[in-house]
Amino acid sequence: MKYDVIVIGGGSAGSVVAARLSEDPQTSVLLLEAGVDYPDPENLPDDIRLGHTRTAEAPDSKHNWALTGILSEEQGPAHVAQGKVIGGGGSINGQVFLRGLPEDFDLWVEQGAREWSYLDVLPYYRKMETDLDIQDDFHGTDGPLPITRRNNDGNWPAIQRVFHSACLEAGHGTAADMNGPDHLGVTQVPMNNMNGVRMSTALTHLSPARHRLNLTVRGEVFVRRILFEGNKAVGVEAESGGEAFVVEADKIVLSAGALKSPHILMLSGVGPRDQLDQFGIPVVHEAPGIGQNLWNHAITTVSYKVREGTVLAADNLGTRIALRYTAEGSPHVSDMMMTTSSMFNALTGETIDDGTARVSCVLELPEGSGWVRLASADPTVQPSFNYRYFEHPEDTRRLRDGVRMAAGMLETQAYSNICEGRIAPTDEVLNDDDQLDLWMKRTVSSARHVSGTCKIGLDDDPMAVVDQHCKVRGIEGVWVADSSVIPRVPRANTNASAIMIGERVADWLS
Repeated sequence: MKYDVIVIGGGSAGSVVAARLSEDPQTSVLLLEAGVDYPDPENLPDDIRLGHTRTAEAPDSKHNWALTGILSEEQGPAHVAQGKVIGGGGSINGQVFLRGLPEDFDLWVEQGAREWSYLDVLPYYRKMETDLDIQDDFHGTDGPLPITRRNNDGNWPAIQRVFHSACLEAGHGTAADMNGPDHLGVTQVPMNNMNGVRMSTALTHLSPARHRLNLTVRGEVFVRRILFEGNKAVGVEAESGGEAFVVEADKIVLSAGALKSPHILMLSGVGPRDQLDQFGIPVVHEAPGIGQNLWNHAITTVSYKVREGTVLAADNLGTRIALRYTAEGSPHVSDMMMTTSSMFNALTGETIDDGTARVSCVLELPEGSGWVRLASADPTVQPSFNYRYFEHPEDTRRLRDGVRMAAGMLETQAYSNICEGRIAPTDEVLNDDDQLDLWMKRTVSSARHVSGTCKIGLDDDPMAVVDQHCKVRGIEGVWVADSSVIPRVPRANTNASAIMIGERVADWLS
């Protein structure tokens, strides 16, 4: 059977694209998801449905790809969870729903994404949401995604309450709204979680569209490659249940995420020529930028022992409060973030020690980026990738200063009632630049905010992969609609921006 549109990947953006395009009853849409599809929201397993669990990120979970990549050379190979389930990363993430800042889109425009200014994207951020706390020109009032701030009556868990007080004590102001122009300071984070349920686009966008006769959703279908006649895409080669098959379409929308979307393009013969030649893949179109420009947010963590009697329940795992601040000497506002949470075991989703908590420093606007490369011509072999954290000295400096700032937070009066003492890094490490840098490189963790590997750009930029409307340059019939197209990672979690991209691409294709 031939479809008008095939969407590869039923994640945060892909679910939106499929749902929006199927609003036209004359457009036939096939959505292919490599992971399990749960058509009935009532049958969602707890690790997907409940927002406070983290077990879907564990290496043995069937709901993520369980990839292995490099964060830093000193640390070596690390587990990287990427959603492999209907809803994608939005079905396993922490539900922090932060948009890119207005200043982020100034950088996008500077780097060639001329049609992606803040005023261009704001209507789509508003279109996707209903903000239940703030009603103004910057927030949506009738979109499918409910957005709220957890415990916005101020009844926060102790570690969140103390962190908020410590930020104010240290001289930071209060941010009016983290999803608005006045974003600098400490405040509650907006979340796509309602009454403990994770509100992914699989629930908010795709579920209401499933009754449409022109929309077909198939789970547990692994797309091996896009098929071309000349430079025009004509369909996909896929497999399910051990059987391979081909499906034809007029248009292909690739929404497999910033690690898998470039991987599929390269397997299909679109990518850097040296990699395609190395693995004997016929070149359909040489595109040196595919797989380059890999962005993510590095996280360093200061841990401490809490005093006896401080309750660290599982619900504390969710980020409630965050501090946006500008690193000393940085030309970019709000380039750093600090949060607090319990320590938890990624394998079980439970607290590691009921007497341990942490303050985390997040590098929100890195200068250094990494890469995704082919490891084999076999589609079942994961790509190799390296975030190259700490390769840029300014990134290292800002994280080093952030760790010391977090350690200083624990010395404030606000923490005196719950902090029994810092666990790591030790004073010896903290007070020596070289030791602290090595400690960070060995212990760094990563957000799930991969982006940039199929970036938007102008025709005269050889590293630009897609045009202003996210159509892949140099070939016909293929669009990318996910965080891959982001030219520089925003100073925010990327889920909201991936959804915004899905909304925009769907508009252009409608």
